[in-house]
Amino acid sequence: MIAERMASISPFYVMELLARARALEGEGRSIIHMEVGEPDFETPRPIIEAGKRALDQGFTHYTPAVGIRELREAIAQDYFSRFGVKLNPDRVLITPGSSGALQLIMSTVINPGQAVMMADPGYPCNRNFVKLVSGIPVTVPVGAETGYQLTAEIIDREWSENTRAVMVATPSNPTGTILSRQQLEAIYQVVKARGGVLIVDEIYQGLVYDVKPFTALEITDDLFIINSFSKYYGMTGWRLGWMIAPERFISAADKLAQNIFLAASTPAQYAALAAFEEETQRIVEERREAFRERRDYLLPALQQLGFEFPVVPAGAFYLYANCRSITEDSFSFAHELLETEGVAVTPGRDFGDYLPEQHIRFAYTTALEKLQEGVARIARFIKC
Repeated sequence: MIAERMASISPFYVMELLARARALEGEGRSIIHMEVGEPDFETPRPIIEAGKRALDQGFTHYTPAVGIRELREAIAQDYFSRFGVKLNPDRVLITPGSSGALQLIMSTVINPGQAVMMADPGYPCNRNFVKLVSGIPVTVPVGAETGYQLTAEIIDREWSENTRAVMVATPSNPTGTILSRQQLEAIYQVVKARGGVLIVDEIYQGLVYDVKPFTALEITDDLFIINSFSKYYGMTGWRLGWMIAPERFISAADKLAQNIFLAASTPAQYAALAAFEEETQRIVEERREAFRERRDYLLPALQQLGFEFPVVPAGAFYLYANCRSITEDSFSFAHELLETEGVAVTPGRDFGDYLPEQHIRFAYTTALEKLQEGVARIARFIKC
């Protein structure tokens, strides 16, 4: 018998679309991928070379569960270099992707029956990590009027006696919107006053275009940060992330990490040390500018086709479009678009229950010329 908890774990629908897109490619079809949040750039060469050296030097054994000291110190130094934040490396835990960090946080913070508040739309796996520890994900509908983000006022209004934590993402998946420093500080003050825990997803922090980036650690030490080498540094397949925890949670998170995954990949950790080298920083900043160029093309191009963008995303590499003037069923639209024109996009169904049929996420993670071809195909499909 399958465990009862699995009945409440929702699938990641975009993976079904991706599988179908790959199958069509296998049949010789030309597919434009605008569905999965994975950069098309390969891992920067300095990181790859560092990974090779790690293998050649025999760095293939277990590390401490919290990660190698050199990488924890490098991350702490990066927070100081970028944001002026003095961070004790002991508070940095290296994890197998940001998903490993999420599992540690939910397991060490949430008791059965306690609730974690988050925005709808939002990254779907967050809800499932809460369910996995028998917690209750409370998804609050948010719209363009708040930048698809929770606010201090919403959190205060929606707080209940079993609320334990609030999770926000800045920049957000699927919307690409960000919280300002003032907004995030107001959120923290409400959560603190209520006796809760604040979790901040900063996975796309390096991919911010219109404002100066900042970290929630500039506001307070008393929160959890989730980050990853996947998006900004292009290391999706290396499966490496990190979390920053308040000191009182470190021992518990370390103990749990020892039991559930022992440690993150050793070669990946040594490879990631090169992420902070000058040459790598130059490469990833050039790529950030390429993402900005793609966004600045794709958004107006889709607007001309009838998609609506009430909020211009300032980060990540997603456009969350309202498609109500084009279709009443984004799920069917996405499937028909793939089968007919070979363009893969993600329907709103993946990101929550708030008007999913009216929304589609476009990922501008493919080259500009392919985005242009994708727009031409979408235009042809709509006119049909």
